Amino acid sequence: MDWEVKHYPMHYAGVKQVYPNVPPGSPIYAKAVVVGNLVFVSGMTAQDIETSKTLVNDMEGQMKVVLDKVRVTLEEVGSTMNNIIKTLMLLKDVKDYKVMRKTELEYYQKHAPLLVEQPPASTFMQPAALARPEFLVEMDVIAVLKR
Repeated sequence: MDWEVKHYPMHYAGVKQVYPNVPPGSPIYAKAVVVGNLVFVSGMTAQDIETSKTLVNDMEGQMKVVLDKVRVTLEEVGSTMNNIIKTLMLLKDVKDYKVMRKTELEYYQKHAPLLVEQPPASTFMQPAALARPEFLVEMDVIAVLKR
């Protein structure tokens, strides 16, 4: 089976995140890649796409920004939040786990009610560090275009 692969580039401050636009050692990646019916969304943080600055400094605020970015990305590729089938949550500090999950649930209740009754598979990790010290959470998502 030949599946089409479609890349959706990531831009920060108007700069496409590929070489030579970013210096060596900086991340290069797509915002999302669609393969057949599967959507792979790169890890999203609370970093503002226009300014590259972190928008908020608390877990609830960062989760809302992250979830908004995931939602917008899924809509851009033709999917929805309801089509999320797997999440990977990376937290700077495990003490924020309850707030992260509470914020996630409230967001799903508003933007993806199907996920309240049929939650996606999910993995949680506390890595040694996230990409920038001010990041409290990063969310990686796999979804389908259509159920």
